[in-house]
Amino acid sequence: MKALLKYGGLLLALGASACIDIDDQPSKVHDFRVLGISTEKPELMAPDCERTPEALEVLTSEVRFRALLVDPAGGGRPIQYTLWACADVEDELCADEANRVKLAEGTTAEGELSLAIRPGAATVGEDIPLLLRVQEADPFKGLGGIRMPLVLHAVAGDEEVYAQKLMVFWCPMVEGMKENVQPVIPGLRVDDAPWTVDALPELRGEGPFVMTADDVAPFEETYVVPGLREESVTLQEAWEIAWYATFGEFSPQVTGGADLGGQKGKHRTEWEPPEDAKEAREVTFWAVVRDGRGGMSWVSRRARWSP
Repeated sequence: MKALLKYGGLLLALGASACIDIDDQPSKVHDFRVLGISTEKPELMAPDCERTPEALEVLTSEVRFRALLVDPAGGGRPIQYTLWACADVEDELCADEANRVKLAEGTTAEGELSLAIRPGAATVGEDIPLLLRVQEADPFKGLGGIRMPLVLHAVAGDEEVYAQKLMVFWCPMVEGMKENVQPVIPGLRVDDAPWTVDALPELRGEGPFVMTADDVAPFEETYVVPGLREESVTLQEAWEIAWYATFGEFSPQVTGGADLGGQKGKHRTEWEPPEDAKEAREVTFWAVVRDGRGGMSWVSRRARWSP
């Protein structure tokens, strides 16, 4: 099976060459997947918009790349990975050899892949900065930041995944701009009881079981971006959380966000086991949060379900 995912703003796309069960849901984690990709920091912002040594130092600094790899049926098998940076956001596989740079490769296992990388320092051809190529390929020429595609290719057995993350580089083009801060879920609750990392709550019966995130409103940032006339535009984050589990399904599968009127949704979802489930089991859950402008993180929890 081959799958393709894109992580950039609110975009999340999944495709596969294998047949898909029409009853399958994205929240059901039964095969090899990349559930999330993040960089810490989510973006690199130079102190000014001139090509000063200080600006170059920031834009070429090291960041921590993280990917959440899940392989529930893999039995601990090795996962081969290659991480590329490329110039064109439309090149979803980083297939253009003249405009890509290999940042890392190796073997890992299910869990969180963590790598130290310096994508801003990558060069192609005769020491041409990849950032320059990214800007040249951007129809807006960097007005919304220079967004460099980072593409992770991961292979586990006969399953492979391509996952794209857009790393943002820019400078304070208008007054009030500041670096994005990574969104972090402050806590989770199950049936209104605190749900800590070490807890293994007992869930009995057919449900549904209510799962919620603690209030994220105090952490949703107000931020400034340049408008089309290079004026300051003030916006407000509205985090979304995608919910996943190795068993059963969620409704809704994504919570939060905002409607056209700016009304924010609640981070409340319901989880149910399959109707025909007869055997007790331990279930792993994930909540992956996105801030809508490139920031992402996740938390994992466990529970024991019985009929």
